[in-house]
Amino acid sequence: MMKNRLAGVGYFLAGLLIANVFITSQVLAGALYTGFPETIKPTEKYVFYSHGLIVEGDNLMPIDNRWGVYDFIAVRKALADPDYNLISYHRPDKTVPDEFAEKLATDVRKLLKAGVKAENITLLGFSRGGEITLLASDKLRLDKINTILLAVCGGFVKEHKEYQGYGNVYSIYETSDFAGSCQFLTDKNSNIHSFQEATISTGKEHGAFYQPLPQWLQQVKTWVKQVKSKPN
Repeated sequence: MMKNRLAGVGYFLAGLLIANVFITSQVLAGALYTGFPETIKPTEKYVFYSHGLIVEGDNLMPIDNRWGVYDFIAVRKALADPDYNLISYHRPDKTVPDEFAEKLATDVRKLLKAGVKAENITLLGFSRGGEITLLASDKLRLDKINTILLAVCGGFVKEHKEYQGYGNVYSIYETSDFAGSCQFLTDKNSNIHSFQEATISTGKEHGAFYQPLPQWLQQVKTWVKQVKSKPN
């Protein structure tokens, strides 16, 4: 009888432990949102991922004749992480960059109003999505916001003063691609508190960011988790 009681207690405690682990994992887990979240958690991190131009429209996996399939679904899924909430919109065809940048800026303001700190917000964009990210950054002009640019800085961005970076900026570009270093952004705006840049060399040109390759994906996640704004 005593053995049965002890066994029952053991099963009960084990059940509590499993339940606690499950609840903890649920609480700590980040989420992937395809629309703005209904509930905002002020103490958590938020990342906005903006895709490239080719994904605009109805197709989530468009094909480029040179660079192959842009697997937006896989990229978005791979970017999701327990340490932050990922917000990733699918833009409609012929999106006006400045208008969508205003939407991103408005969403960031909603997070700030709900108590999320600017240093816990990251704007991440690839190619056209990176241009939109810079436009949103210029609209917000926040000293502590974080910005990640993937293959963004070509001649077009250099020639347009409205593409500005603020706060902490991290750039990654592929050495075989036409889009190169974003270093010139620091010359355009003294409000960039910190600037870091990394390169990858896959030989895939712009298409390196069409797939969730570990070469750039892990660098993005590491930076988001570690970045800290400089004190005022």
